[in-house]
Amino acid sequence: MGALFAVLVAIVGVFAVVTSGIVNIGADQAHNPIVYNFLETVRNRSIANASKDIVVPDLEQVDMISSGGADYNDMCAGCHLSPGVEKTDMSEYLYPSPPNFTKSDVVDDLQTEEGAQESFWAIKHGIMASGMPAWGATHDDDRMWAMVAFIRSLPELDESQYTMLTTRFDSE
Repeated sequence: MGALFAVLVAIVGVFAVVTSGIVNIGADQAHNPIVYNFLETVRNRSIANASKDIVVPDLEQVDMISSGGADYNDMCAGCHLSPGVEKTDMSEYLYPSPPNFTKSDVVDDLQTEEGAQESFWAIKHGIMASGMPAWGATHDDDRMWAMVAFIRSLPELDESQYTMLTTRFDSE
């Protein structure tokens, strides 16, 4: 009986806090560390679970890497940056901050099969309340895999190589 009462009090308490409006949801103020860690864990575990059965193609193919560049430049660089760019209006003020894919330590995790699976899933399905759109609604799997392949190579590129690989020559 005591446990049931405690659960009821917790539910009423959460309801009172949520409906009161006292929780600040502004993106210009950081979460409480407990809330932030909780949300990070939920996101990471959700993506890992949802992506675990995705079959990863050969991401080392040169044509796959080069074909992902223009899409990355058009759709991702504003938040995830490009060589020689330290910040943009989007990357600086999104909360949580999007990962900077020009940094080796960030992209190292993507070099594994699990990292590729998770990256593909995030590109395809997006991430709620983060600014990350779900590109799967408008792009086929091949284009999204090409973006994963390009992102994996991004830390190795200088500005001129990036420009060459991201210039769109077709009329897409």
